[in-house]
Amino acid sequence: MRDADATRQRLINAARDEFAQHGIAGARVDRIAATAMSNKAQIYNYFGSKDRLFDAVWESLVTQIAEAVPLDVEDLPGFAAQLADTYARHPELVRLISWQRLERGNDPPHPHAVQDIGGRVAAIAGAQAAGRVSKRFAAPVLFALLIHIAAFWGATSPDVLAVVRVSGSRHRRDIVMRAVQALLA
Repeated sequence: MRDADATRQRLINAARDEFAQHGIAGARVDRIAATAMSNKAQIYNYFGSKDRLFDAVWESLVTQIAEAVPLDVEDLPGFAAQLADTYARHPELVRLISWQRLERGNDPPHPHAVQDIGGRVAAIAGAQAAGRVSKRFAAPVLFALLIHIAAFWGATSPDVLAVVRVSGSRHRRDIVMRAVQALLA
């Protein structure tokens, strides 16, 4: 069973890189199998299809993002900065999110992601009700703005980044924190 689990995880890891680089339609199962030191038959045995392999990759992405940075309503700028750091360390996350929106945008929302986001939004709403967080934006909108500010660097065109000229991770982190502080002012 351990070998099966290890093989399945290698396939997911290889697929994650392949999907991030080429998208769902452009990904090739033969490249995934070769990278995972496996074969195409195992992909179909474990996952049934390339689309279902993407579902497994998506599941791992949702779990990783949900677990990467806990929400601290007392430090929303720090939360956004930590999330930005996560996206910088794992640029494939933003790419996979983009590919999912482009190629599978009509899929229903992922239940675990919706549950996690709902809990975070409820925590922000509670902090707003207690007067600890600005009510300038409704809690769901505020949370969406936080995650998009965090993802800005990975989702922005190289042309814009060339003009912005961020000088490294500390500078990027500082900008994220100041942007969120401005949202909360």
